[in-house]
Amino acid sequence: MLAAVDHVQLAAPPGSEGALRAFYAGVLGMAETPKPPVLAARGGCWFALGPVRLHLGVEEDFRPARKAHPGLRVTGIEAFARRLEARGAAVVWDDHLPGHRRFYSEDPVGNRLEFLEPDA
Repeated sequence: MLAAVDHVQLAAPPGSEGALRAFYAGVLGMAETPKPPVLAARGGCWFALGPVRLHLGVEEDFRPARKAHPGLRVTGIEAFARRLEARGAAVVWDDHLPGHRRFYSEDPVGNRLEFLEPDA
């Protein structure tokens, strides 16, 4: 029986860890979490904030997915969108999900991210 999603892994190109840290920690406000040494040798980085865990793994022939994405629930979505825009991230609003406010953005390597908040 499934109990929860432990983490979501996204791919990233080799050498992109600095840009990923700047975005996931600096822009999204997540904390970098240490990878076990055997996994750290592969590159990439892990981030967490509360129960949300995102892993960025290095993929030699990286190409960002255009459709696949994690959906990240936020509170105060308008302020959150302004925070991303103020830090240089694109925000594209989408009103096609009934009962929610949501927008899409991308991390610095092109991974699509959905941010959503249920209507009050």
